[in-house]
Amino acid sequence: MSELDVATLQRRLAEFAAARNWQPYHTPKNLVAALSVEASELVEIFQWLTPEESARVMADPDTAHRVNDEVADVLAYLLQFCEVLGIDPLVALAAKIDRNEERFPAPGEP
Repeated sequence: MSELDVATLQRRLAEFAAARNWQPYHTPKNLVAALSVEASELVEIFQWLTPEESARVMADPDTAHRVNDEVADVLAYLLQFCEVLGIDPLVALAAKIDRNEERFPAPGEP
């Protein structure tokens, strides 16, 4: 893979699912449920850590590997969810940042 971008990753995920005939299971409901499960698995890694321990979590190679894998799982399901519903995640994020900047101006801004 030469370039890492959202469209390329979404295409690879779609091809992976199609090769295994998983598309019937990739409904919005199933994908958002899987996304929630994967996000919970990421939370589980940090569940009983102190704030200081959580800041150093990537220093341990085994834990860092687990965190990377769960981040990948969360992103994969989010990208598949967006693909199924026709959402451009970068456009959605940019619009949300714009709304938040209006709702929560920085101190000293009008």
